[in-house]
Amino acid sequence: MSKLFGTDGVRGIANEELTPELAYKIGRAGAYILAHGKKGKVLIGKDTRISGDMLEAALTAGFCSMGIDVVSLGVIPTPAVAYLTRKYEALASVVISASHNPGEYNGIKLFNDKGLKLPDEVENKIEDIILNNKEIDVRPIKEKIGRVYYEENGAKDYKEFLKSSINVDLTNLTIAMDCGNGALYKIGPETMEELGARVIAINTEPNGININDNCGSTNPGVIRKLVLDTKADIGLSFDGDADRIIAVDEKGEIIDGDHILAICGTDLKNKGKLKNNTVVGTVMTNMGLDLCLEENNINIVKTKVGDRYILEEMLKGCYSIGGEQSGHIIFLDYNTTGDGLATGLHLLDVFVSTKKALSELNNTMKDYPQVLINAKVNNGQKYNYMDNGEIRKEIERIESLFKGEGRVVIRPSGTEPLVRVMIEGKDQEEITKIAQDLANFIEERIGIQ
Repeated sequence: MSKLFGTDGVRGIANEELTPELAYKIGRAGAYILAHGKKGKVLIGKDTRISGDMLEAALTAGFCSMGIDVVSLGVIPTPAVAYLTRKYEALASVVISASHNPGEYNGIKLFNDKGLKLPDEVENKIEDIILNNKEIDVRPIKEKIGRVYYEENGAKDYKEFLKSSINVDLTNLTIAMDCGNGALYKIGPETMEELGARVIAINTEPNGININDNCGSTNPGVIRKLVLDTKADIGLSFDGDADRIIAVDEKGEIIDGDHILAICGTDLKNKGKLKNNTVVGTVMTNMGLDLCLEENNINIVKTKVGDRYILEEMLKGCYSIGGEQSGHIIFLDYNTTGDGLATGLHLLDVFVSTKKALSELNNTMKDYPQVLINAKVNNGQKYNYMDNGEIRKEIERIESLFKGEGRVVIRPSGTEPLVRVMIEGKDQEEITKIAQDLANFIEERIGIQ
């Protein structure tokens, strides 16, 4: 791995790319950079992957070898760890998860003492220590060695936090849930039932490898079918670590992150709670959201793809809500990271308070046709595609054809040897052909050899 940190922590195939040896080094380097020599504790949470135990053990050894205590939270969603970092006054925290990736992958995400994902410059310091084999001259002995504690109330404290922050009564509602065999498999259904809902939950039997396996937020057809088959009022589908959500209305139509921003953003404005009258999106945000917000006199600010960049912009501009099409939605008044379960509750709050059909709320915005095609490229060149003069000129040529009624967005994948080609415009057939041609064009010039 030539570079450790991608858009969402360190990620790779467990025990091949993301090894326990590497996890141990991340624990030591992370403690050195984040603890600043202070004695304290670090929280560790994980999703349901079989490799989580192995990586947790290695990380724990790294932290304890630096004199830092470790509090193991067990299987728990990423946003719960972000919240509990602040509640339990930890020096930092770690989530062991590869989010929406298949079960053979895993990842390590670090948070600071405020429950915030680390900025690039801090990750670079940790990466520099590991990749350049820099010696950390810290080896406490005797009673100064870190110890391990097990916190059994983490899930309960997170559920109570959610219920206290969103005052919504779900009595008489039927909620379909696809938990993706991930970290939310118990907490999600329990929370909805405790708020009065009738819950029909699937993919709640993780076996260590079936996380995201033809289920969860990246497979929305599953929750769509469940809603239609059961005549549920709403469907909620989550990824492996539950920091993202895709919803479905009662007619089986998808409510992605852009639509959730439209629904919740306009609702916050109507309630006088939309700070600085602004919603934060990304360069991949559908143009339909721009038009919807403009019609409601709401501003939109766009960032690079990745909820960490959305959060940075929200903190800088003091904004209430931001997110991306994939379902990472941040309600900054409540938490510091995307939170699938909290987002589902906010969406339900709008549904209950407005007494509108969910399908009507879903029509708050209309999508522009959009197509996303992956170009398979040489991993070492995926960040340098614009250095190729032919590729740059082809992108400029395509953009000139749209005359302001479409756009081209090219970005490297943070975790795979891919360049993602997104084309948006008025004609689905036309933009699909343009996107495929451009992806082929890129592969021919910097493709995998």
